[in-house]
Amino acid sequence: MKIDAQSFDYLACTVFAPVYPVIAGQILEKTRITQGTCLDIGCGGGYLGLALVQATDLLVLFLDESEEMLDLVRRRIAENGLEDRTDTLRGDVTDIGLQDDTVDLAVSRGSVFFWEDCTRAFREIYRVLAPGGMAYIGGGFGSAPLLEAIAQKMKVRNHGSDEWYEKVERNLSPDTRSRFKTALKAAEISYYSIIHNNEEGLWIIIEKRTSLPNQQLLDK
Repeated sequence: MKIDAQSFDYLACTVFAPVYPVIAGQILEKTRITQGTCLDIGCGGGYLGLALVQATDLLVLFLDESEEMLDLVRRRIAENGLEDRTDTLRGDVTDIGLQDDTVDLAVSRGSVFFWEDCTRAFREIYRVLAPGGMAYIGGGFGSAPLLEAIAQKMKVRNHGSDEWYEKVERNLSPDTRSRFKTALKAAEISYYSIIHNNEEGLWIIIEKRTSLPNQQLLDK
């Protein structure tokens, strides 16, 4: 799907700006990973990855299939003087150009809803995770009040239409959660949990454990 990078970036840096530090905090609270290599998948303009690099000692690699998006990331990296702790990689989630067992934390906000083959994507993410590494993938707005505030702004921008919020409801629906469960099972992921609530949204947490005998699933 072709995305207008400049319009996308404007919205992310204005209307959606408050959500990224909140989500970064939730990721760090649940994974407790603050060092090593982080991969921001489908990074767009790098908003979540930059929130993480500014809050931790992580080295962050930004992955996107759009060179235009990666140009935005590079500009933002330079503006913040973060060249020594970041890098960019053009590619697709189903074919990540990294070696096995090299990523301590993989994150992705929003892009999973556009992945054509979630099973293959989850399998590829698991491949690049280091033993003990975790992935935090899904969508959300940090909190219910933040979502409500953004929904009101988007309704004004869309001349009173609720189309944007209806799309969010579809993305964060029980049907989407079920689709993700099916893909995770098909990908033979050893350990994962799913967070699905009105505050945080819908997130998959994958952990690479080398000695876990049986698949485990937790829903929250």
